[in-house]
Amino acid sequence: MSTTYKVPIGPVHVGLKEPVTAWLELDGERIVGARVRPGAIHRGIEFMARERNPIQVIYLSERICGICSFSHVLCFIRAIEDLAGMTVPVRGQYIRTLVLELERVHSHLLWAGVACYTIGFDSAFHLGMQLRERVMDILELLTGNRVNYGVATFGGVRWDVTPELAKAMREMIRYYRREFTPFRDIVMDDPIAHARMRGVGVLTGEEAVRYSATGPTARASGLRIDLRKSSPYEAYGDIPVEPIVPQDHFGAARGDVLDRFAVRVMEVYQSLDVLEKVLDGLPEGPYAAEANLNKVLASLKKAEGTGWGIIEAPRGDDTHVVHLKGGDENVYWWKVRAPTYANAVSWPLMFRGNELADAPLIINSIDPCISCMERMMVTDGRGDPRVVTRAELLERCRRKTFDMMGRRA
Repeated sequence: MSTTYKVPIGPVHVGLKEPVTAWLELDGERIVGARVRPGAIHRGIEFMARERNPIQVIYLSERICGICSFSHVLCFIRAIEDLAGMTVPVRGQYIRTLVLELERVHSHLLWAGVACYTIGFDSAFHLGMQLRERVMDILELLTGNRVNYGVATFGGVRWDVTPELAKAMREMIRYYRREFTPFRDIVMDDPIAHARMRGVGVLTGEEAVRYSATGPTARASGLRIDLRKSSPYEAYGDIPVEPIVPQDHFGAARGDVLDRFAVRVMEVYQSLDVLEKVLDGLPEGPYAAEANLNKVLASLKKAEGTGWGIIEAPRGDDTHVVHLKGGDENVYWWKVRAPTYANAVSWPLMFRGNELADAPLIINSIDPCISCMERMMVTDGRGDPRVVTRAELLERCRRKTFDMMGRRA
């Protein structure tokens, strides 16, 4: 008669890149059950937006995530543009696409490096981080920042692509086409790395559909879904993008960690192709409909209704829904549904039948961002939802802060 026992992983763990707690039920070293509990870093960003106007929320939305910062801010901006009927110049759409694909490259390179670190392949981890520096340099050259770029605005972008910047981007593309393949081969052809990832954390195609997986996690399970293809936005209507799935390259989709690694690696090559096509087809003309933000804010004060924005972020579908009330300067309500919110549901399925040592790799394999997905519900302890006033919530936050500091409120 076997006896199972529970082991917690996280929220602080050397193998995790995000704070999440997984209670694993073990039979020996094999995982037979799992319960995942996020909830460590809720920041109340949606709540804070209700005391800010849409222009101020631009800077707030960009700080939902440090890796997908442009994806979130553009999703919010597109939701506002949707409800206000704002148009974006074609050059502005192309520049937005450039930043989206640059962000995808640096996000996938970061994830690939972290995956190597998780399995103990430190030399490949350092190589991945070294490769990522080049795209970060280009983002800094374009926007002045390596993170939270401040380039997006209503009706376009704030910065143009100069001939010097376009030349630097083309040099970056040549660099990655020369230097990225050795990194891919080092990891994909290494028998130990292959053994650590193949057959680990399996999510079948049927399960991916049932549990609403999205982005590279869903594509690694064989689903041909990519909003750049099915619902093209910005410049993707002019530059077709086909979903990358393992069966087109390996004959079958196993839906394991190695397939998730392979999909992201191949998407780096795809992003390089898209970047080159955007630079080749970059049209002349204005890159923003209106540079004066005071005029933009005056027009948004008159807007009323609900707007919807959705894009294919590096981790998957990112959705923002915003509501404005005519005559009210501030955002009335704002809802964010980040990719991790969907992909994390599949964690218990991925854990089953794997070893305890595989748990951090499985958690990291969906490229989670807990600060993107955090939500909060306050209860009275009996499971009945109740409303907490703003004053009460702020007072509780104040008391908790003082308690953590060891001081009296």
